[in-house]
Amino acid sequence: MISQLIYHNICFWCIQKMAGIVVIFDFDSTIIECDSDNWVLDETGLTEKFYQLLPSTHWNPLMDKMMNELHSQGKTIQDIVQILSRTPMHPRIVPAIEAAYSLGCDLKIVSDANIFFIETILKHHGVWNCFSDVIANPIHVNEGRLNICPYHDYLKSSHGCNLCPPNMCKGLVIERIQNSLAAAGKKKLIYLGDGNGDFCPSLRLKDGDYVMPRKDFPLCDLVSKNSNKIKAEVHGWRDGKELEHVLLHVINKEIGEGNNINNSTQKVSVDCKMGPIAIDTRQPLPKALSVPQ
Repeated sequence: MISQLIYHNICFWCIQKMAGIVVIFDFDSTIIECDSDNWVLDETGLTEKFYQLLPSTHWNPLMDKMMNELHSQGKTIQDIVQILSRTPMHPRIVPAIEAAYSLGCDLKIVSDANIFFIETILKHHGVWNCFSDVIANPIHVNEGRLNICPYHDYLKSSHGCNLCPPNMCKGLVIERIQNSLAAAGKKKLIYLGDGNGDFCPSLRLKDGDYVMPRKDFPLCDLVSKNSNKIKAEVHGWRDGKELEHVLLHVINKEIGEGNNINNSTQKVSVDCKMGPIAIDTRQPLPKALSVPQ
């Protein structure tokens, strides 16, 4: 009875400690192993046509045109769903997402992909509900075809950032998230990404935040070359296995710092339902963890 109470109180205490952590994922080549647009183009034989047209237009409206092309060929939305269900994803990505979610982190996606592709893939892998918010290019269904729209309507006005594509400045999105987190009392951001579009949001991160660039991808190179402009702590990763290891290491570090644990602190692993959690053995437990007399 007492041990069961301690078990549940420890789990509740650790989740409370993680409530201030927000983990923001890019999607393409971060959660999945490719660009979701390119995957659909490759699987439908439209890649060559797409890149022939790309020099004369922006990516976002051209993808919308490709959706119209698929519709005219008789491809249905369900056909596209089937293609998306085969999108490659490293086998450790889903456990990493589930572990961070179970620990009480607030998970979000900020992506230049479209919301339909993202939702379809995440639902296929059973982790769609792990995310509190997905910020991406919107999509509408019109008479059986997908209409892809820009997140930012650049035809009406520019977002003013020369680091980002015209349809989305991730840096501005991160600033809005930061403002909302400050109002909610949340403190830490962990940002994971790979591409050029992830550099702008990385510049907006603050002291105490973390940026996790994928090694051998453009973001990692940009962060390395502009390290004097990056305030966040940098932790690279190469594949899904390293992403899981590094992300959970950073989260565990935040659990420790949240309790003023120094490097000499001894820890034990408590096997809660969400997995092992490190607990400081040299400091008294909070009242919620005290053993009843």
